Amino acid sequence: MATMKLGSKPEIFVLEGLTWRCMTELESDVVVEVGEMSFYLHKFPLLSRSGVLQRMISEYQAPPEEDGVRGGGGMCTLQLDDIPGGAKAFELAARFCYDVKIELNAHNVVCLRCAAEYLRMTDDYAEGNLITQAESFLADVLANWKDSIKALETCENVLPTAEDLHIVSRCITALASKACSSDATASAAPASAKSIAAAAHDALWNGIGTPRGGAAMATATASSGTMDWWYEDVSFLSLPMFKRLIQAMEGDGSGGSRCITPRAANVSAPSEGDQRYFLEEIVALLPAKKGVASTRFLLGMLRTAMLLHASPLCRENLERRIGAQLEDACLDDLLVPNLGYTVETLYDIDCVQRILDYFMSSTDGMGTGYTSPAVAEEGASQLGAPQAAAAGASPSPLSPITMVAKLMDGYLAEVAPDTNLKLPKFQALAAVVPDYARPVDDGIYRAMDIYLKSHPWLSESEREQLCRLMNCQKLSLEACTHAAQNERLPLRVVVQVLFFEQLRLRTSIAGWFFVSGNAAAGGDGAQHPHPGGSAIVPKGQSEADADAGDEGKGKEPPAEAITDVKARVSELEKECVSMKQEIRRLGRPRRSWSLLTRKCGFGTKVQQAQPAMSGK
Repeated sequence: MATMKLGSKPEIFVLEGLTWRCMTELESDVVVEVGEMSFYLHKFPLLSRSGVLQRMISEYQAPPEEDGVRGGGGMCTLQLDDIPGGAKAFELAARFCYDVKIELNAHNVVCLRCAAEYLRMTDDYAEGNLITQAESFLADVLANWKDSIKALETCENVLPTAEDLHIVSRCITALASKACSSDATASAAPASAKSIAAAAHDALWNGIGTPRGGAAMATATASSGTMDWWYEDVSFLSLPMFKRLIQAMEGDGSGGSRCITPRAANVSAPSEGDQRYFLEEIVALLPAKKGVASTRFLLGMLRTAMLLHASPLCRENLERRIGAQLEDACLDDLLVPNLGYTVETLYDIDCVQRILDYFMSSTDGMGTGYTSPAVAEEGASQLGAPQAAAAGASPSPLSPITMVAKLMDGYLAEVAPDTNLKLPKFQALAAVVPDYARPVDDGIYRAMDIYLKSHPWLSESEREQLCRLMNCQKLSLEACTHAAQNERLPLRVVVQVLFFEQLRLRTSIAGWFFVSGNAAAGGDGAQHPHPGGSAIVPKGQSEADADAGDEGKGKEPPAEAITDVKARVSELEKECVSMKQEIRRLGRPRRSWSLLTRKCGFGTKVQQAQPAMSGK
C-alpha cells in the first residue's frame, strides 16, 4: 500500500475520553466540537492553515457570562458537525496544522482531501497546504489498483463532497482503464506467454498480487490466469459503485463485457426487497452480447428472480438471454421448479416454452442457430441413422437447433410423468421444434410413451393426436421393435411403424442385392449403371460406398444366401397382404397385438433382444 508521511514534530495530542487535548506550554484558547468529540487547540496554528477556521474565529462573539459558556474564560468555541469525514478527518487536519507527524494512505486520503476542501486549506494561506499534499498523494493512489479500490470504497463515507471533487469518477476511470488495458494485453499476448503468466506463483502487475499455487495453478487456463484477476476485487464494491464501474468499462469496450456480480459485503442480511433490487440491477448490467454469461449462470439468475418475485421485465430479460444460447443449456438446469402463485405442474413449463420461442425467433434464417431442412436431412444420415454408423460415415458437428431438439426431447421425457401436465401444453412444447431438427425421433417417441403411460385415461383420438408429433420413418430399429409391441400406441400408429420398417427392410435388401449383382457382372469390380436409372442402395450408404464395400470383400455372397433373401422378401410381401386383410376385418376396436407381431416376424426378435426403452 502506498503511504506518504507529513510533518516533523512528535506527538502532542492526547485523547481523554471524548476529548482531544494539545499538550503544549500554552493553554488552549479554542475548542472545536465535531459531533461528540471536543478538540482543545490554539488559534494561531489553525488561522495560518484554514480559511474557514480563520473566518469563524474572527467572527466569533463570546456569549454573555450568564449563558454558561463551555470552556469558560472567553474561550472560542466552534461547531464543525458537518465536516466530511467527521472527527477522524478533523483530527488529521489538526495534526497537519501543528506539523505533527501523520501518515497518509489509501484509507484516509479521500476523507482528508474532502475535509481539507471543507476547511479551505489552500496554498493561499500556506505554501504546500493540505489540499496540495492530499492531491499529490491521491495521484499516487490512483496509479495502483488495490489502493484505487480502497479509495473508492472510502468515498461512500464522504460521497457528496467526493462527487463534487470528482474523486469518485477519477477512481472509477483509473480502475476501468487498468482492467481494460490488462485484458487487452492478455488477449493479445502469445499463448506461451499467457501460460507462463498463469503459472506464476505471485504475478505482479501495477502492484497487484495474483497468487496461484498447487493443482489449481497447473490446471488454470491462460484466460482465467490473466484476464480475470480483477473480478474478485471489484465484486466487493457496493452496488452503486459497482454499477458505475461496469458502465465505465463497457464504455471502454473491454472488461465490462465480463460476467461478474458484486457481493455487497457491506450489506448484512439484506431484506427481500433489497435483494430484488440488487438482482434487477445486475440483470440490467449484463451485456447483451451472446455468450458473455454462461447459460447455467443465467438460469440460476432466473430461478432467483422467480424466488424474489422480480419484475416481469427482469425475468423477460433473462429468458431472452437464455433463449439466445439455449443450445448450451443442460437438462438439469432447465428443470425450473414452478414457483408461481398457482402451481399446476411440478416444473415451470410456460417458462421453458417462452425460452424455446425466443430461441426459435433468433434462428429465423439470420441467426447463428439456423439450419435449413435440406442441410438437416443431409446430416441426419450421418448423425443419427444406424446405417450411417455401419457404413463408417464420420459425424459432422451438431447444429444449434439439433442440439436444442435433443435437449427438449429429454426435457419432455422428464416432465411427462407429471399427471397435472395437460395434453395441449405437452403438444405445444413438443411442436415448437421443427421435424427437420431431429435426425432420429427416438427421443420424442420415448417422451410420448412416458406421457401415455402416466396418462392412461387419454382417449383413442387424443393418443392419435399426440402421436402425430412423431415421424415413424425416423425411428431406429430398436424403437420400431418397441413400438410394434407397445399396447399404449394407437393401432394406426403401430401399422405405420410396421409398414415403414418393412419398406426399409425391402429397400435395404434390394439395394444390397442389386449392387452385389452389378459387382458380379463387372468381373473386375467396376460398377455398371442400371439401365433404368440409379441403383437403389441401403439407407445412409452411397453407391460408391456400397461398391467399395463389395470390392473390399472380394467375393460374392453365397447363392444359398441370395435364395434365402429372395424367399424372405416374398414371404414379407405375402404377410403384408394378409395383415391388411386382417386389419380390415378387425376394424377400429383394439385387439391383442400377438397376431400382428407374429405375422410380421417380431415375436421371436423381441424375445431375443428386449429394447432398452424407458417408456416400456
